[in-house]
Amino acid sequence: MQLIQKQRVFLSVFFFLSGFNFSSWASRIPTIKQTLDLNEAELGTILLTMPVSSLIGVPLSGWLVSKFETRIPLSVGFLLNSIALSFIAFASTPVMLSMVLFLFSLSMRIFNISVNTQAITLQKQFDKKINGSFHGLWSTGGILGVGFTTLLISFDVPMVPHLITVSIISVLATVYSFRYLLRNDQSASGSKLTFKKPDPYIMYLGLLVFFAAVCEGGMFDWSGIYFQQVVKEDLFTVGYLTFMAFMALSRFVSDSFIDKLGMATTYMLSGVFIFSGIALAIVFPSFWPAMIGFSLVGFGTASVIPMTYTLAGASKTYSPGIAISLIATFGIVGMLIGPPMIGYLAHAFSLKTSFIAFALSGLMLIPIAKLFFKMDRTEEETFVAEAKEVA
Repeated sequence: MQLIQKQRVFLSVFFFLSGFNFSSWASRIPTIKQTLDLNEAELGTILLTMPVSSLIGVPLSGWLVSKFETRIPLSVGFLLNSIALSFIAFASTPVMLSMVLFLFSLSMRIFNISVNTQAITLQKQFDKKINGSFHGLWSTGGILGVGFTTLLISFDVPMVPHLITVSIISVLATVYSFRYLLRNDQSASGSKLTFKKPDPYIMYLGLLVFFAAVCEGGMFDWSGIYFQQVVKEDLFTVGYLTFMAFMALSRFVSDSFIDKLGMATTYMLSGVFIFSGIALAIVFPSFWPAMIGFSLVGFGTASVIPMTYTLAGASKTYSPGIAISLIATFGIVGMLIGPPMIGYLAHAFSLKTSFIAFALSGLMLIPIAKLFFKMDRTEEETFVAEAKEVA
């Protein structure tokens, strides 16, 4: 096997395991809520720890990917994340859980910036689009993670052996896979942030990630509870599993889908799918309508972040690592606002009513995408005109 193919395979391993680890935690949230006797507002406050920690990790991540080979912060971040995952099972108080989630989220941010920087760099060595498939593997890992959790819950297996097992597998995989990651990928330029007028290219991409993160992060944290409390489904993980399954399916076909329809149209369709799916689950809060609705939301959210990170790699101002770090900041703010906001709205009104926020966030993708591609097209036309004048 050629080196470039090995690099793709082992980078895929990290995307897969990252999804598996995250869904292992997320699908245990209803259990944790019940064990610690938390109401929706209290759970929302604890979940606030994760985006705050991620926000702190953004400048650190940007510095690490510009200072070192990205395989170093990638591997160290994933090792810490895997260890923190096992600690979640031992958190017996809200304070302990918040502390563990802080480490879990901080290490996940370092890993995410690093692994996506590697993916964008590797993408440039291929003639065809491959970035969507990486994110598809993340979602596939998420599906198998929630499926595995569902199986364990059905057999009354507690969290401690569950999360420790996942942690050990991840640590061993990291140690083995490290040697096959990209080397010497530090950027020669664009690796420093400067204080100046905001770059509209990054700003629009950041807003797209922000609203996608509100939807995606909120679905990760609240889909299981929605099925438990609103749909009244005993096997509550089925809602989260449906969302993840259709998000994975969409990500595997998104590269060819984008080639045929273009990114602009794909963003528009993403917004329509998210809005329609949430509306269906709210208006008809029973099993099958909610399942169909969550599948539409999975389709809608799937392509946004892979597309946006790919566009970030084309920034004329920043290196891929710094561009992704900047755009990830918007995503973190979305996660900062989304899940806790749903908790507070659910506490004040109802969980079903609070999901309207997801529908509106999905709808916002449409005007922002239109503004971005209008601006990008104008800049390209200006560049061509200037080139002709010089000629």
